[in-house]
Amino acid sequence: MNDSTVTNPLEAARVLSEALPHMQRYDEETIVIKYGGHAMGNEEVARAFARDIVLLEQTAINPVVVHGGGPQIEAMLKRAGVQSQFAAGLRITDASTLEIVEMVLAGSINKQIVGYINAAGGKAIGLCGKDGNMVLAKKATRKVIDPDSHIEKVIDLGFVGEPDKVDTTVLDTVLGRELIPVLAPVAASADGGSYNVNADTFAGAIAGALKAKRFLLLTDVAGVLDKSKKLIKEMSAADVRRLIADGTITAGMIPKVETCLYALEKGVEGVVILDGRVPHAVLLELFTDQGAGTLIHR
Repeated sequence: MNDSTVTNPLEAARVLSEALPHMQRYDEETIVIKYGGHAMGNEEVARAFARDIVLLEQTAINPVVVHGGGPQIEAMLKRAGVQSQFAAGLRITDASTLEIVEMVLAGSINKQIVGYINAAGGKAIGLCGKDGNMVLAKKATRKVIDPDSHIEKVIDLGFVGEPDKVDTTVLDTVLGRELIPVLAPVAASADGGSYNVNADTFAGAIAGALKAKRFLLLTDVAGVLDKSKKLIKEMSAADVRRLIADGTITAGMIPKVETCLYALEKGVEGVVILDGRVPHAVLLELFTDQGAGTLIHR
């Protein structure tokens, strides 16, 4: 530890005093954290994230980590000579692409995160939606407007799925036993095959099924911004719908907040969109008065 990270005893005591009520609030509660974005590509940041997750577990919180891996999948596809195609913001996944996606998500990335958490003193276990039929998905379809004919058409996304059923048996067995589940967003199909599922959507489905106290969605932005590009600290589900309608929430933030609304409808108490690149973002949100990012509540 370098000198810049050392606090004096009084400062340390103040921080702990402020954190204690928040720790009590989340005691033995489940927190689902969607981990992704560029923070995953930086080893130092990734290891810091792992230490924070271990701290949550050691303070009697039940963390569940769901991770993405878009940049890593893209890099592996390029190495394999596979050209990615996207439609409606989703990767079109044919059989050869699915093989690589599953290998990267449920394999290398998942085990790397597990390794970092274990190295930090935790007991992480790597799983995906296929384990114990945790997440059964159905084929996803999207409609787009053809730019030439202006006719709406259905896009075949291949092996891209959307969560249809979530069975929490495996997670119920694991949580509360000092084990930290790390989930890859690969789901089972009805015939025993695989579907590639958007990580945000997958995490929202898990959070909803677990009735999590909090669902933290780590991204590469500070949170939801207003039209002046200032952070909105707190909003209701009704506020979200209004800001989508008036054009304040646009582009890639729309599917994120829609995932948040879905999780709230399924019983999650509160959802937070926050910047995963900020050091200790998860701890700042859960254990400080000011929090971090944008809190969305029912």
